[in-house]
Amino acid sequence: MFILAVLSAGLAFAGEPTFTRDVAPILYRSCAGCHHAGDIGPMALMSYKEARPYAAAIRAAVLSRKMPPWKADPRYGHWANDPRLSDAEIATIKAWADGAKLEGKASDLPAAPEFPDGWNIGKPDLVVAVPKFTLGEGKTDEYSSVDIPTNFAEDRWIVAAELRPGNRKVVHHAHVFVKEAAAGKPAAKDPAADYANWLIVREGTLHWMRPDAPVIDDGCSVDDNGMLPGRKLAQMGNLLSSYLPGRPAVAFPEGTARKIPAGAKLNFQIHYARTTGKPETDVTSVGFIFAKKPPERVLYYSYLSNQMFRIPAGDPDHKVTGCHTFDRELTITSLTPHMHLRGKAMRYVAKYPDGREETLLYVPAYDFNWQFTYHAKEGIRIPAGTRIEVTAEFDNSANNRYNPDPKSAVRWGSASEMEMMDGWMEYIEARP
Repeated sequence: MFILAVLSAGLAFAGEPTFTRDVAPILYRSCAGCHHAGDIGPMALMSYKEARPYAAAIRAAVLSRKMPPWKADPRYGHWANDPRLSDAEIATIKAWADGAKLEGKASDLPAAPEFPDGWNIGKPDLVVAVPKFTLGEGKTDEYSSVDIPTNFAEDRWIVAAELRPGNRKVVHHAHVFVKEAAAGKPAAKDPAADYANWLIVREGTLHWMRPDAPVIDDGCSVDDNGMLPGRKLAQMGNLLSSYLPGRPAVAFPEGTARKIPAGAKLNFQIHYARTTGKPETDVTSVGFIFAKKPPERVLYYSYLSNQMFRIPAGDPDHKVTGCHTFDRELTITSLTPHMHLRGKAMRYVAKYPDGREETLLYVPAYDFNWQFTYHAKEGIRIPAGTRIEVTAEFDNSANNRYNPDPKSAVRWGSASEMEMMDGWMEYIEARP
């Protein structure tokens, strides 16, 4: 209602709004990250010539707040990558689209953001690509796991990484991990690990939970209760970069870095979706920017996960939880909810040792097509003894238009038609 009031009240422009003076600064800040040549946006919006034909579409998208897309409830958290437009910015675009759509003076145009060869992180120091992958005809998605040697003779620290699909039409999401060379004696036989491996069915490139596996929806009855037997939350420092719908690449927080040890390999895990109905090829690559010196602190990656859940057929509101209590003081730098097509909502809650509770992030309308990483504007500092609780809600009913089969119960699995429940976190150990 407030937006409508602002728009109806009119705006005190210094004459008719122009692209160079009034619109371009908004597009450069909040839209160009996706809407530049070679990226996920269906059109580039970097110049007047590119934006003018789409003036009506831009107007409709920003008035409805469909664009820029953003899923976090604004009541919780402050996020550095929040692209939402202010009411005044929306009014500016509306006035320009409704008016003469003037270009304006070239001298008014601010410096455009730069994307060297399409890279969001800037020109990489090193680019590593997978061999060409061919996605043939078929009905199910495919998953590829490829190891590429780095041939590093010494440890390297990276301050930015960007995973870039070669064919955005079929690469739904991808990750790249560090795979260190095995050292020392083989691990002792672990019955719990053997049982966990038995619970997972592997067929080709897909894997999923056995339908008759034990069911644990409440992963918070005991810390890490929903994870596979024998496993607990760990510092997953081996994830370097991910490509997810709506998730742009960003540099790591200042003073932090991730290590690629000497002799390590890069493990690319890529999910290919058959969206075009015809054979396609892809060469996905990752770009790195190296640190000029060793970092002050290591940036860690972990996830609060539940893999033992079962979502009943037709259930419109099924809750699954995962919890972990951290034994040291941390500064959380980002949060990333991850579910599949039945994902409905996700909430992160911090339960502090003094009894206080705080919602860190709430995504009330999760969208598989827009999986954002929410980067904290200021680090979220949590004291030792804080319990992080993640609650996911799933809609397995016929009312969910994305649901591939509401008549079937759903368990954990790698395919989009199956489900996942992951509350990803990035954090650093807090300074005194």
